[in-house]
Amino acid sequence: MKFVLLLVLTASTLAISPVRRFDREKVLRVRPQDEKQVSILKNLADTNLLDFWHPSSAHDIIPKMDVDFHIGKDQFQQIQSTLEKNEMQHEVLIYDLQEEIEKQFDVKDDFPGRHSYSKYNNWSKIAAWTQQMTEKKPELITRVEIGQTGENNPMYVLKVGKKSGQRRVIFMDCGVHAREWISPAFCQWFVYQAANTYGKNKFMTKLLNEMNFYVLPVFNIDGYIWSWTKNRMWRKNRAKTSDSNCTGIDLNRNFNASWDAKFGIDNPCSEIYRGTAPESEKETKAVADFIRRHVASIEAYVSIHAYSQMLMFPYGYTKVPVKNNEELCKISKIATEALATLYDTQYIYGPIAKTIYLTSGSSVDWAYDFGIKRSFAFELRDRGKYGFLLPESQIKATCRETMLAIKSIAKYVLKNPL
Repeated sequence: MKFVLLLVLTASTLAISPVRRFDREKVLRVRPQDEKQVSILKNLADTNLLDFWHPSSAHDIIPKMDVDFHIGKDQFQQIQSTLEKNEMQHEVLIYDLQEEIEKQFDVKDDFPGRHSYSKYNNWSKIAAWTQQMTEKKPELITRVEIGQTGENNPMYVLKVGKKSGQRRVIFMDCGVHAREWISPAFCQWFVYQAANTYGKNKFMTKLLNEMNFYVLPVFNIDGYIWSWTKNRMWRKNRAKTSDSNCTGIDLNRNFNASWDAKFGIDNPCSEIYRGTAPESEKETKAVADFIRRHVASIEAYVSIHAYSQMLMFPYGYTKVPVKNNEELCKISKIATEALATLYDTQYIYGPIAKTIYLTSGSSVDWAYDFGIKRSFAFELRDRGKYGFLLPESQIKATCRETMLAIKSIAKYVLKNPL
């Protein structure tokens, strides 16, 4: 009997995948100067397993772009040798990725168990927090379940603002990419600060009296859970694909916005795999359906990402300017200038395709084409020193300055109804 039990325990232990470690793995930055050097980088990506941080894949590399990618400890010498041989500008951003992952948690938890806005919170804490906020501020916050993820986790939107009457709305989502932890941290900060300063701060009071915010604190819940429990660098959701060795679909390539463009990625092993069809993923469909139901009142859409310090707007799938390009530039200028007033954090802004790279199937492009003509994507701190591993000690500053940008967008929307 003991032998049988031991076998069962052993089998169950083997079935549970271990936590991925990143000891002595590195993040490099390379700046290709011309198409030849771009081609060398793309060839390196074909022959090595490179985890691209910026841009999201080798496919998006262009000359004069800072290209950040994570490599295994055994790859470093060979890749460095190739770069040096071809006289390619490069530097090591992170020497030991595991060390940086551990150093990310650099804020002491004074009240363990209590929800903290200066620390990163796992999904169970965030889910409990969504309920707590509705109990603490029932006159301002309502929780709505908009659907379920592929692994049947409930997707919650918090409706923030006074409840009476028909109101104009800003929809905001965070955490579409699992490893971008600063993004859900901002959505939590926003909800807390908005509700807590109502009645104390004149502008926030006016804002919540006249508008509602629909806030999705974590879009990609399954991937976010995986990034906490198994692989800190996980990006996609956790859907099964046609390749049994490769899991996950990039939810920000799964919207019906030029989804089938020739530069869309249909390789299941790619970090930007678009899926088998637009809205093939339960998460994407839940968000799209919710927006379809409320589009008549939604005047702005904001999607929060990291990293690069950018504020972007449509289009990503073409370099042709949108009709209200001038207005979106104006709003972005106001917002990034407001953001910089606090800590002088500098953002660049512009259309997605021209500011970062061409991309198809994004939520911001889809929202714009569906009728939400003020649609924006933020890429929060930083510019690469920490990348996706922004230390907790920078959460408050990042959230404070981003709050100023969101307020600026909201102020513009209030003053300039469509």
